[in-house]
Amino acid sequence: MAGSRDSDDSGPFAKPVEGETPSGGLPTLRRKAVECRACPLWRDATQTVFGEGSSRARVMLIGEQPGDKEDLAGAPFVGPAGRLLRAALEQSGLSPRDVYLTNTVKHFKFVRRGKVRLHQRANAAEQAACRPWLAAEFQRIRPQLVVALGAMAAHTVFGRGFSLTAQRGQWHALPAGIPGMATWHPSAILRKRGRERELAHRELEADLRGVADALADAEPPRQDDGD
Repeated sequence: MAGSRDSDDSGPFAKPVEGETPSGGLPTLRRKAVECRACPLWRDATQTVFGEGSSRARVMLIGEQPGDKEDLAGAPFVGPAGRLLRAALEQSGLSPRDVYLTNTVKHFKFVRRGKVRLHQRANAAEQAACRPWLAAEFQRIRPQLVVALGAMAAHTVFGRGFSLTAQRGQWHALPAGIPGMATWHPSAILRKRGRERELAHRELEADLRGVADALADAEPPRQDDGD
């Protein structure tokens, strides 16, 4: 695949997973994740926001962390950024059944300003605490392609040396030969203005069309025992 390179890591992601990776099908993993107390984010969040999609999904889209809307709904990408992403996926020709949506961090981190909850970036320890869940999702789904949305997800998948600005839209060979790509997070696009937003939006759609094209060239999806 054009623009690919080998990763020097032996695990599914660039950063090591500490501790045992949870096991089970996706429904079991969701139930287990509700009880996770590995970091303090669960205390203020409304609920765990686990990934969404089929275990047969061929593409794993990894975002950064839930926002206010996701925290209330208990599902990833349901706010304004999610609407932008889902529209871009539709434009790209990717079928919803082929896509598994998840985040690097499974709880909403925020600071209150009156009645408003303002998003805060999860720190390195909080990201590391969630990594076993991401690894478990990866191992259960065994996607054919991985797409990181935004810098946090890109650093988790490809390492801290990865530059989203310079390397966006390029394929990189993850361990086991699985191709991975990073592109803009839709929330970052929404923060831009004018021509910068239009350009980033076009780039996201172009990258997702590249994912759809790569998927069309890949082997047919496997058959297994379901979720």
